Amino acid sequence: MIVKQLIYNAMKFVISSTELLGHLQSISKVISPKNTLPILDNFLFNLEDKRLEITASDLETTLVTQITIENAKDSGAIAIPARLLTDILKEFPEQPLTFDINLKTLGIIIHSEKGQYKLSGQGGINEYPVLPTVKDAGKNVLKLSSEALNKGISKTIFATSDDELRPIMNGILFELNKDNLTFVASDAQKLVKYQRTDIKASKASAFVLPKKPANLLKNILPKEKGDVTLTFDDKNAMFTLAGYTMVCRLVEGQFPNYNSVIPTNNPNKVIVDRLEFHNVLRRVSVCANQASNLVKLQLSGNQISVSAQDIDFSISGQEVINCKYEGDAMEIGFKSTFLVELASNLSSVEVLIELSDPSRAGLIKPVEKEDENEEILMLLMPMMINA
Repeated sequence: MIVKQLIYNAMKFVISSTELLGHLQSISKVISPKNTLPILDNFLFNLEDKRLEITASDLETTLVTQITIENAKDSGAIAIPARLLTDILKEFPEQPLTFDINLKTLGIIIHSEKGQYKLSGQGGINEYPVLPTVKDAGKNVLKLSSEALNKGISKTIFATSDDELRPIMNGILFELNKDNLTFVASDAQKLVKYQRTDIKASKASAFVLPKKPANLLKNILPKEKGDVTLTFDDKNAMFTLAGYTMVCRLVEGQFPNYNSVIPTNNPNKVIVDRLEFHNVLRRVSVCANQASNLVKLQLSGNQISVSAQDIDFSISGQEVINCKYEGDAMEIGFKSTFLVELASNLSSVEVLIELSDPSRAGLIKPVEKEDENEEILMLLMPMMINA
């Protein structure tokens, strides 16, 4: 990252309006609507040797994007109001824009094809907070593909918690060892464990990535190709991509022993078409009680009866799905919104549901793997069915 004192009185560069807007929109989600420091309502623009770095931060998470500028003059840094600049750029069609910045007066003139816009900036490097860093002592480094990282985050982030009393559950656990990399998220009602056997670390380590930076990565990674370098210590993690760098503070604390809640003896096994199961759940759950969202699964023979009712309004719904079932006849209840969410976050044609009894957690797995290097397991706690 560029970190130099201002030595020029002005800086000037030409950039495509849509290219700049795309980069700003990618990093603008970092900026908090309630920043404690007014300077953080700005993007930090830093130009050096025809390389423009734009930074957005909320102190906890900092996201930097890099753009190569062919037509640039001089160097320097300035903080530009984020919302104002983004709103202006949204209204431009694709065209070159010339930024003419006076570093003494902090005046900014944006020249377009048919006019100009004047803005006022703030001091750059001297006023913007120092970016957090990963210490060399105790540092861990791992390389992985952007696709693998994106999958690990996308497959688990929906299962994270929003419980302010248990912040350790409000993020994704990265568990590294010599055999694989495991991503885990749970809100105590549902749990997702996603494992990559093609990513191996030199030594065992773990950290919890907060939900906000995880969501930022989820938005950026599909646009990226190649490897991501992950560097972390006990406080911070840095993700270095081709066009972006993100540094964030990690969640402090010990993630619960998730393996202890995954049942191992599940004699009742159901194989069902995932899409049909998902669609039936969505239809039937319309009739569920809005407070509980309870949906019942009745398993017998090679059929699943999916039903829900709201006694207060005399509403009910029920459908039958064909399946392959091995086990004793049983009835079990789940929160429909969670069950729909789990089914929608799998991509296999068929899913395997493993159950032990109506009071213990059920497991959901894909029948066929999308990638031979991945393993995914989802867990959902049952709900009490009133007689």
